[in-house]
Amino acid sequence: MDELDHQLISLLRSNARLSVADLAHKLKVSRGTVTNRLRKLEDTQVIVGYTVRLKPEAEPERIRAWMGVMVEGNTTRQVIASLLGEPGVSTLHDTNGRWDLLAELEASSMSELSSVLERVRLISGIRNTETSIHLATYR
Repeated sequence: MDELDHQLISLLRSNARLSVADLAHKLKVSRGTVTNRLRKLEDTQVIVGYTVRLKPEAEPERIRAWMGVMVEGNTTRQVIASLLGEPGVSTLHDTNGRWDLLAELEASSMSELSSVLERVRLISGIRNTETSIHLATYR
């Protein structure tokens, strides 16, 4: 990837709905260049999809939480596979520090969140977890 690819990705991160014409204008290149770059980034799976981000306030009934996960021994791959199969896990991150993994959880109620936590605790290879409920976002 070169500087133009990085600028293109930056514009898409800000607004993935920008048209090819708008992207070309902002980057000062032709629409064909933008189209070719996008195709290349998608084909090489640098860009793997486009999505919509909602403000947490848009879904006030939705409960979000962060879970730090400590993994036993060499079971990280198995734990990751199990967590990715858990419907309550919306995103999963590999981290350093105290926790091996950081999972973002989503549930429609506290009882559903409790069920997610129960299922996660039963996953073989997890040594310890710590969960914090998301209360507010400031930026």
